[in-house]
Amino acid sequence: MAEKRIIHEWLNSTSGFFYTVERSLYKGKTPYQEIELVETGEFGKVLLLDKITQVAEKNDWQYHEPMTHPALLTHPNPKRILVIGGGDGGILREVLKYSSVEWVDFAELDEEVVKFSRTYLPTLNGGAFEDPRVHFYYQDGRAFVESHPGMYDVVIMDMTDPFGPSRMLYTREFFQAVKRSFRDPSGIFVMHSESPITRPIAFACIRKTLKAAFSSVETLYTFIQMYATFWSISIASDTLRPTANPPEEIDRRIQALGIENLHLITGNTIHAMSVEYPYIRDTLQRPAKIITDADPDFPDMFSQKEV
Repeated sequence: MAEKRIIHEWLNSTSGFFYTVERSLYKGKTPYQEIELVETGEFGKVLLLDKITQVAEKNDWQYHEPMTHPALLTHPNPKRILVIGGGDGGILREVLKYSSVEWVDFAELDEEVVKFSRTYLPTLNGGAFEDPRVHFYYQDGRAFVESHPGMYDVVIMDMTDPFGPSRMLYTREFFQAVKRSFRDPSGIFVMHSESPITRPIAFACIRKTLKAAFSSVETLYTFIQMYATFWSISIASDTLRPTANPPEEIDRRIQALGIENLHLITGNTIHAMSVEYPYIRDTLQRPAKIITDADPDFPDMFSQKEV
């Protein structure tokens, strides 16, 4: 029996996870990064960018549902949406479940990732790339946001960790530009905010930086199997909070909108995911750095190549 290839991935400089690969389905390079699609026994197909796990077919909803539905269920009438990154199409798939959504701008740096996902991951994006409501822009996400003020009801950022091409998308100045891109004060911004367990310093810095730009920041906490850790997703606004509505009202809204086949999101689970354990509160009470354009690096930055 041939020895299986093993993907080893670090979560921080001292710990990580692994999974086995049955075969490589595609391997190549884009102008920005290495790209590979592998078949695995645990996750099904997995997309790797620069050897880092981005998305897996199995249970992708553990990430894509909380990145999408709490915000769209909170906004009173989400019509115009911006998705930054998310080249696999999972976020788009969930956004397009809302009949109120009339227009989605999709700003992705690497066009090849979209082409790849359209061809090799059709079950993950569910045909979202073919929806006429989606308008594609292959450019830097920050430049796109800064050139589109007063446009959006909801902005969702599905980016890689805060280094390389994503480095300047985690700063106070960028978050302020996101706020300027809202159509009105009811705008909502969603982003992943790292793991409070494996990268607590980065998590605390992101939260503090978001609070420097927005009046309200609520964070949802959930385990995401394809990232092998407890994860956080932060939802920022000046006027709206996902937990402002009681669970029964959220459930009524899901039913009224005809949103079906949700695996994770209900009124109760949104409220449950927003509860902070005492150790998370302790983490957030410690001193943390506001990430700025002048000083964009995180104190706990690490490279997969260095560990």
